[in-house]
Amino acid sequence: MALSLTPLTPGFVAEASGLDISRPLDEVSVRAIEKAMDDYAVLVFRDQPLDQDQQIRFAKYFGPLDLGLRKVKGGAHRFDYAELADISNVTADGAVAGREHAKIVGNIANQLWHSDSSFQRPRAKYSMLSAVVVPGHGGETEFADLRAAYDHLPADMKATIRDLKAVHYALHSRFLLGDTDYTEAQRQAIPAVQWPLVQTDPRSGRKILFVGIHACEVVGMTVAEGRMLLLDLLEHATQREFVYRHHWRVGDLVMWDNTATLHRGRRFDFGQRRELRRATTEEVQTSIEAAA
Repeated sequence: MALSLTPLTPGFVAEASGLDISRPLDEVSVRAIEKAMDDYAVLVFRDQPLDQDQQIRFAKYFGPLDLGLRKVKGGAHRFDYAELADISNVTADGAVAGREHAKIVGNIANQLWHSDSSFQRPRAKYSMLSAVVVPGHGGETEFADLRAAYDHLPADMKATIRDLKAVHYALHSRFLLGDTDYTEAQRQAIPAVQWPLVQTDPRSGRKILFVGIHACEVVGMTVAEGRMLLLDLLEHATQREFVYRHHWRVGDLVMWDNTATLHRGRRFDFGQRRELRRATTEEVQTSIEAAA
C-alpha cells in the first residue's frame, strides 16, 4: 500500500495512513514519508502500536539516533534501548512517580515550548513519539509551525533578526523551573551552541524562525535585551493560528521535524499514568550547521 495523507490544518500537520509502520518499509515508502514531512512538518499515524524493537527500526530509516539529555543525567532506564526517551511520569521500577520525583520536573519541563536537542550539534531532526498509556484528561501535545511564524513576521522584524544567532543551552529550561541540582560535569556535558534565528530548510526551501525555550541569549546583545527579543519571538511563533493540538489515543505515533516546529506537552493529573516513548534522529550536516 502507499502512503495517504489527510491534512489536519492548512499546510501544517497531516494524518498519515496506508502504511503499516510496525513492519519493515521499502525505500519508496521511506522517501514518501520524508516528502510528507517536508510538506507538513508533523505526521499523525493512528492505530499503530509499536513495541520497542519496531519503534527503533522505524526511527533508523531516517537517520542516526539521538540520546538528548540522557548524556547529562543518565541513570536508571526502563527501556531496552538508551535511544528511547521515556516521556512519562513512571519511575524505573514501573510505579507512578510522586510529585517530588525528578520525573515530574521532566514532565513540567516538557510543557515549555521547545524543539528536541536544539542545544547540541548535531541537533535533532525527526522525533517519533508513541502513545502507550494516556490519562483520562489532559496530556495533549501542541505543535507550532515555525515556517508560518516566519512568514507572518513584520518586515522590520525580519530585517532585525536576519543575521542574528541565538545561544541554546541544554539546562536553561531546567534552571528556569528551579531544577539546579547538577554537578559541574553535568552542566558542561553538552556545551552551548549557536543557531541562526532565521534559517532556510535545505529540502523545502522555506524560511524558519528558529526559537524555543532552550535559546537563552542572542549573540551581540546584552542578556536582558536578547532574552526579551527571544520572548517576543516565541510569543509570536506560538500564536493560536500557528498551533495544532494533538489529543492522544493509545497506539498513536506522531512524527515531527524539530528544525521546523516547536512542541509542548499540556497539563495532566500527575497521579494518573501517562506513558509515551520517543525515538529521535540527529540532523545530518547542512549548510546551516556548517555555518553556525
